[in-house]
Amino acid sequence: MLHRVEHVMGFPVSLRVDDEDVPESAADAVFAWLREVDARFSPFKDDSEVSRYDRGELSADGLSAELREILDLCEHYRKATGGAFDVRLPGRRLDPCAVVKGWSVQRAAELLTAAGATRFVLNAGGDVVAAGGPWRVGVRHPEEADKLCTVLSLDGGAVATSARYERGDHILDGRTGRPATGLLSLTVVAPTLTEADSVATAAFAMGPEGVDWAASLAGCEVFAVDAERQVLRTPGFPAVP
Repeated sequence: MLHRVEHVMGFPVSLRVDDEDVPESAADAVFAWLREVDARFSPFKDDSEVSRYDRGELSADGLSAELREILDLCEHYRKATGGAFDVRLPGRRLDPCAVVKGWSVQRAAELLTAAGATRFVLNAGGDVVAAGGPWRVGVRHPEEADKLCTVLSLDGGAVATSARYERGDHILDGRTGRPATGLLSLTVVAPTLTEADSVATAAFAMGPEGVDWAASLAGCEVFAVDAERQVLRTPGFPAVP
């Protein structure tokens, strides 16, 4: 069994692989990839591809295939949310982190699968992609850090949560430019972490209407707590009784 924890991209990333024949090099590849992502796509690093593109030092034609894919995903969710999710807010730098995190960790999971892993869990700052479950995943209470608001069973796929408790009102509604405050937290279960993380952030930016929007997407199940402390969830959300 492999078990490793490292601090990458500004948050702790933990890996557990239960397969006995998966080599240590698989874990090495996962964390090397995440460090590469941080170097290339962080808006907080002046020499990253994202920062250079934002300053106009790179043309759209000169971007890597990976960054083009990330920006295409950002544009998809901008359109799908009517502009509520927007990584290019006026007066702010280009910040695709909401897509980069889930996209990169999903790719890391695919590296594990390619290395022969069939039962693993990769937890990136509370957002999880897993295989070969069931795995139990706790969702932090949005107002009480030492409590959970729900526990779900994840056989495979991914779960991501967007909330105000870690970084305050950091998610902005692109339609108004103001913090999204209609929800306290929103959790999405989806087939991939690329989708779960992007949808969770995009739906949170929309406010309460984002719950129905996320729930309407194929393969997505939702658990949310709104600003009135009301719990909203889809019938198929895999909560443990």
